[in-house]
Amino acid sequence: MSPRTWYRLAGAMALAIVAPAAHAQSAWPQKPVTIVVPFPPGGGTDLVVRALQPMLASKLGQTVIINNVGGAGGTIGSGQAARAPADGYTALAVTTSTHAVSPSLYKNLPYDPTRDFAYAGFIGTSPYVLAANPALKANSLAALTQALKARGQGTFASVGVGTVSHLLGEMFRKDQGLNLTHVPYRGAAPAYTDLIGGQVDIMFDNPVGLAPFVRAGKLIAVATTAATPILPDVRTFAQQGMPSYTQQLWYGLAFPKGTPPAIVTRMNAALNEVLRDPAVAADLASKGVDVRPDTPAALGQAVARDTPFWGDIVRAVGAQLD
Repeated sequence: MSPRTWYRLAGAMALAIVAPAAHAQSAWPQKPVTIVVPFPPGGGTDLVVRALQPMLASKLGQTVIINNVGGAGGTIGSGQAARAPADGYTALAVTTSTHAVSPSLYKNLPYDPTRDFAYAGFIGTSPYVLAANPALKANSLAALTQALKARGQGTFASVGVGTVSHLLGEMFRKDQGLNLTHVPYRGAAPAYTDLIGGQVDIMFDNPVGLAPFVRAGKLIAVATTAATPILPDVRTFAQQGMPSYTQQLWYGLAFPKGTPPAIVTRMNAALNEVLRDPAVAADLASKGVDVRPDTPAALGQAVARDTPFWGDIVRAVGAQLD
C-alpha cells in the first residue's frame, strides 16, 4: 500500500468515527433533558426554572424534567450535577449562592465553579427582600432595628447555610449590632412557614417566593436591595439610608464540563428564545425576575467577577463552613 493510499484510508476511517458523533450532537436532544434544581420545591430557583419548563421543552423538542436535589445551600445538587455524564442530558440551575458565594464559604466544596461546568447562559436577575413577621410591626428598617433591639435577641432564617440569603442576614446582624441567631432551612418553603408562624423573626430572600405572602398580609416587606415592580410600595435599602445593600441574585443554566460545545450552543439558543418570549418575560417579571438573554461566556464572566466580591463579604462576617 502506497503512503498516499494509506493516508486516504486513515482519513476516511477518521471521518467515519467523527461523523456519527457530530450527528449525535447536532441531533441533541434525543431523549428527555433533566435540569437539577439544587433547592427543594417551592423556593425561588424552583419557581423560576418551572416557569421556563414548558416552552423550553417545546423549543428543544423533548421533555424537560426538573429534579430537585436540595441541601447544604445548593451545594449537594450542584456537586451531583458536576459529576453527571457530560452528554447534554443533565443540566444544572446555577445561582449566585451556589457558584459565586460557596467557593469562599466552604472549605471542602464538592465542585469547582470554574473547572467543573460549561455555562449555557443566564436566565435572569432578582433583587432581595428583607421580610419580617408582622408581630414586629416594622414597616421600615429603622423600626425593625428598634423592635429587634428592644427584644434583646431574635432570629433570622435563610434558605440554607452559605446562600446569599444567609450572608445578607449576617451582614444585617453585624451592621446593625443585633443579637440575632441564624436558623438555616433546607429551602425557602419551610423557612416561609416558620417566618409566617413567628418561629423566626426576619429573612432575606428574593421576591419570587415572598411577594404572595406580603400581598396576603402574612409577612411585611421591610426593604429591597433594588426596586421591583411586584412590590412597588417597598422602599429600597438605599432609600432608607443603607446604600451598601444593592446585591442581586442571578440565575442561569450550566452543564458538566466536557459537554460538547454544540449542545451548549443549542441550549443557549433555546433558552434565549424562551426568555425573549413576551409571555415568559411577563411571567418572570411578575415573580420579580428580570430576564437576561445572553451568551454562555457572559455567565462564566459573572461567576469569575462575583466570586471575589462575595469572598470579601464572607470574610467580613466571619463565615466559614467545612
